[in-house]
Amino acid sequence: MSPAKKLHHLMAGGQLLLLVKTDSHNGIWEISQWARGCPTRNVAETRFQVPPQMMYRDKVSAACAGEGKEQDVYGATNVSEGDLPGLDSDSPGMDSDDGVGEGSGLGNRGEHTTTFAQTLLHFLKGNVGTGLLGLPLAVKHAGLVVGPVCLVVMAIVAVDCMLTLVRCSHYLCRKLKRPTLCYGGTVMHAMEVSNFTWLNSKGSWGKNVISLFLITTQLGFCCVYFVFMADNIKQVVEQRTNGTSESAGEEGAPGGFAMDKRLYMLCLLPFIILLSFVKNLRWLAPFSALANVCMLTSIIIIYYYMSTNIPKKLDVKYVGEANALPLFFGMAIFAFEGIGVVLPLENRMRDPGSFKLLLGMGMLVVTLLYLSLGTLGYVCFGSKVMPSVTLNLPISNGLYESVKILFSLGIFVSYGVQFYVAAEIIAPFFVAKVPRRWQLSVDLLCRAVLVCITCALAMLIPKLDLVIALVGSISSSALALIIPPLLEIVTFWPEWRRQGGAGRGEDTEQSTAELKSAMRPWQYWLVIGKNCVVSFVGFAGFVAGTYVSIVEIVAPEPLPIPGNFSRHLHVL
Repeated sequence: MSPAKKLHHLMAGGQLLLLVKTDSHNGIWEISQWARGCPTRNVAETRFQVPPQMMYRDKVSAACAGEGKEQDVYGATNVSEGDLPGLDSDSPGMDSDDGVGEGSGLGNRGEHTTTFAQTLLHFLKGNVGTGLLGLPLAVKHAGLVVGPVCLVVMAIVAVDCMLTLVRCSHYLCRKLKRPTLCYGGTVMHAMEVSNFTWLNSKGSWGKNVISLFLITTQLGFCCVYFVFMADNIKQVVEQRTNGTSESAGEEGAPGGFAMDKRLYMLCLLPFIILLSFVKNLRWLAPFSALANVCMLTSIIIIYYYMSTNIPKKLDVKYVGEANALPLFFGMAIFAFEGIGVVLPLENRMRDPGSFKLLLGMGMLVVTLLYLSLGTLGYVCFGSKVMPSVTLNLPISNGLYESVKILFSLGIFVSYGVQFYVAAEIIAPFFVAKVPRRWQLSVDLLCRAVLVCITCALAMLIPKLDLVIALVGSISSSALALIIPPLLEIVTFWPEWRRQGGAGRGEDTEQSTAELKSAMRPWQYWLVIGKNCVVSFVGFAGFVAGTYVSIVEIVAPEPLPIPGNFSRHLHVL
């Protein structure tokens, strides 16, 4: 039996009939669902899972014959992933509730398929990126004493917010009888079932806000990647051609080759557009594995250089300038913004009960890595530390030049992974509005336009540290610090009030007396106070970091444009 017929017969003869239309040319599934002779309120609420590359609608439409009106509900069927062509446990970017995951490139998981070690590796990969290389400059902004202390505090708060998100997701999954929820789905359902009635009708709004921040984060990463690759490639090329290395601040031979970094971005643009056309991340898997090896090798070489080149006289400040602290906040929270991978990873674990241990171990490794590289980088390079520590490496040494090339190759592949999530959220909106024969063309056009937008933004702000600080302040602070504490209050407030403050999303079932002994009123008020403080600090960092980043972008002298910029542009 064909998949379409199988799906059709799964619900035939019951209260609900599932109608499926397929187009074999482009694989688009159109799904509608009708309630026969039953009140709409009796429709089961189990999300129907459809791969994002095949399904361009988030909800199905249900109509109650008795009431004669339509209403958005969730698909009532127990169709498994294997019943749909092209959908399996490794489909990237999927979540059972949202259709699109959170930037990890990892999907839903009604099936628990990954081991503890595999999940730990995925978690580390999701937290270590270009933000790591900018931490020495972040420590410079805060000072050699204040910076590391603040990094430890931010790590502790980040872990607490990640655990909070997991608790809320578990609680809502049990309450709504759903297998898994993603970040956006957790926020949406928390608002819909909240005792704060004014939030009940705004669940979809909350989900859209999360999606907006996720898109901003992913596209922000892509902008950072453009600037990072341009800076490092420019430095290597100009050293090899005896030009002027603007990034390293060293002069080459007179008359050497020198080109504005924005032209390097334009040179990279066609290749990245082609990379964005890859719709199946499995095709990138071998290259991604190679990129991870390149980046790991580069980090080891960077550690080796810094640990063997610490100057006898340190050029550091122990306490940074107050007006630079917002930049520190933005760059640090950009590095710690791994909350988007938490639920997709936990949903896929073979033993989800061990996720808390995994999260603690993973964040311990990440924090030690951040502390050591940030502190060691600032101690080694002092006041001359640059937005990416790779730019401080000697430009006349082949080994250290290879670090810049290897890391740039790794970032190039990472662009495709990070871009995939944003494209799968944005492109379907436009694809659904055109005839089917144009859908592939529109999809590719949307991807190309999005890449061009990230390139244009990077060219407008070609300063790596300011791009990192701006993206971190705007989106990372919201996702990692502001929203999770507020989400916990909205989710558990009814339980705290009804059961004496117990029930912070733990998986064990307890009697009312046990629940009351678990958390007293003063305890949950303490939790509420802590959550309000964390959200307030996150919001203050959001405002201050965004303001200072924008001022630093706009107020300083314009980016110097070499005299031969026009000549090179004309040649291109």
